Amino acid sequence: MLDTEWPESWRSSFRIELRAEAIGLAWRGWPVLPGSYPGSAAGAAWERPVPAHDDWQQRLGAHPQQVAAWFTGKPYSLLVATGTMVDAIEVDDQLGRRAATLLRATGHPAPIVAMPNGRWLFLTTSATTVPSALAEHDDIQWHGEGSYVPLPPTPFEQGVVHWRVKPEVWGWRLPAAAAVHEVLVRALLGEAADAASGQPVVAAGSSAA
Repeated sequence: MLDTEWPESWRSSFRIELRAEAIGLAWRGWPVLPGSYPGSAAGAAWERPVPAHDDWQQRLGAHPQQVAAWFTGKPYSLLVATGTMVDAIEVDDQLGRRAATLLRATGHPAPIVAMPNGRWLFLTTSATTVPSALAEHDDIQWHGEGSYVPLPPTPFEQGVVHWRVKPEVWGWRLPAAAAVHEVLVRALLGEAADAASGQPVVAAGSSAA
């Protein structure tokens, strides 16, 4: 959490880290955007970050130097636009842990983001559709064209967004959307089967996914 009571040196260091992460992602071609943050004017009734600029869709693909300028002076949240080179499937903690366990079993884990609000993001290549089991589930959200997601170390009121599995694990190559979707469906159907049988759902261990 970006606490306003932090010493200025700490808050400055946090801004520098956010800026460095944004620039690094921009150099890799990720569609980075600055977002609102707790305590910002744009973050009134703040629950999670939104783009800091209304014309954010016209700003996609900005040069890293422009990204650096955006993140100078303010602790903007770090957002990445979805629907072009990256998509994300957002799930709750329980399904996230189960899917992460299945992905580990394949030997090819996907980049996974955990948000302080108990939600997880599974990053993939962009897709035109998702399986109906995911699309029709009330608690699962597909972030595709026209959407965006926060990346570490974006601050929330409850804490800071962090990686469960870093992109370096895949050498910064995003996994195929279909492969991750399949695992998420397996995890979802497994939970449904456990619930139907009356058996408790066993989550993954407490170690990082």
